Amino acid sequence: MWSKYDFIPGDKVIFEDDLRGEENGEFPSRWDLQYGNVEIAQFGGENVIMFMSGASCIIPYLKNPEQDYLPDIFTIEFDVYYDIEPHSGKYYVFLYDKKNQTGSGQSLKNINLFPGGIKFDASTNLVEGGDGLWYNRTKPFWRHIAIGFNIRSLKVYYDDVRMLNIPHLGFNPTGLSISIINTNPVNFYMKNIRIAEGGQKLYDKFLQDGKIIATGIRFDVGKATLKPESMGIINKVVKMMQQHPELSFSIEGHTDSDGDDASNLKLSEDRAKTVMNTMVKLGISANRLTAKGLGESMPMDTNNTPEGKANNRRVEFVKK
Repeated sequence: MWSKYDFIPGDKVIFEDDLRGEENGEFPSRWDLQYGNVEIAQFGGENVIMFMSGASCIIPYLKNPEQDYLPDIFTIEFDVYYDIEPHSGKYYVFLYDKKNQTGSGQSLKNINLFPGGIKFDASTNLVEGGDGLWYNRTKPFWRHIAIGFNIRSLKVYYDDVRMLNIPHLGFNPTGLSISIINTNPVNFYMKNIRIAEGGQKLYDKFLQDGKIIATGIRFDVGKATLKPESMGIINKVVKMMQQHPELSFSIEGHTDSDGDDASNLKLSEDRAKTVMNTMVKLGISANRLTAKGLGESMPMDTNNTPEGKANNRRVEFVKK
């Protein structure tokens, strides 16, 4: 499972939309529309954002959207769906709010997400890759998109493969817009959108704080099943422990306040054990790790917003 993935998500969530509680057929409540037609749909048993028209563009619905809301170091993650039609269109990611902000270099240099690769602005060549050439697929598929920005450099991942590594972006990202162009009758879906501040080197954070707070370790809702994108942080912690054999960690699971105390306590413990067992399988001795759950007892943010809940759902690696 994504054993070479090295993407580190930001540790402070500033925008989160898992689409829970949305009504089928309605416009997604946490987004604004620049043009086109978009609505919530049920697909594969879960809510997704469905792009309805041949050209649509949405932006996060935030207070003061005209202001720069992206930090100097940030990450953006989401999942997109591709049909298997040879020309099934593409997604565009603009690093500014096209409705409320004025783009300069941002308006031309956007990320083009094709089914089988990525282009950065129209002048560059397609970078092909991922877990196999898309045109060999026989079924539609989801891809996890991960974007990391650090002061001036930009990295973009398709699933567990780093596809772009731009050392000097050439402009300051200030917001987010996601659009599609679709010239064929195929489906465009998106889900699990998150913007987070941070994404620094884990060892530096550990030396600074004495622990690693990982909001980017994610599980299926109400379960202890790891999502594949969680492996970026887990792989980094494993590598850090291999390089520093003196380190031992207590792996501590935390939940938000949804559900009752007892269920959350057990869920957090099960999740901590899942992380521990995964690290043992990757070569870390079990006697260097312990796992415990703290449920909802130690929130580090409010439980009244999606972002606060996302920050509270976390795994901490605490030095023993």
